[in-house]
Amino acid sequence: MTSQPASRRSGDGPGRAVRVTVLAAVADVACVVALALGGYRAHDTGDVTEAILRIVWPFLAGTAVGWVLARAWRRPTVVAPVGIIVWGATWSVGLILRALTDQGTAPAFQLVSFGFLAVLMLGWRGVVQLVEVLSPRDRRRRAAELAGRRPPR
Repeated sequence: MTSQPASRRSGDGPGRAVRVTVLAAVADVACVVALALGGYRAHDTGDVTEAILRIVWPFLAGTAVGWVLARAWRRPTVVAPVGIIVWGATWSVGLILRALTDQGTAPAFQLVSFGFLAVLMLGWRGVVQLVEVLSPRDRRRRAAELAGRRPPR
């Protein structure tokens, strides 16, 4: 919903933009780890660390590709287009790498991972955008901009 990058909004410094970007990247990694943990708990036995790393790495590679394609560091918390690109790359590159490494890409896994990653990776961004819309500071800033006044600091 915010049309400007985090670093260019009034009252935001470069330190905040870096924190937001790092937190967004951590949130995306947490989404992928949650997928792996769910898969491990449902299907795998044995060494948890090895199993999680085996499940996680293709999707984390996809997340990295998505961040680069979307240039997500510019506006990491927006759903469209950044979130959609990151989610799509995470899922598609993850499945391609799983197929190339004989890890299995059963249709049920494709559907579950598609939906699970969509809910988490787009969901956290949607919550962030909703909070930004509802925050009093943001409402005052938008109202001032619409009225042609200088936004409050």
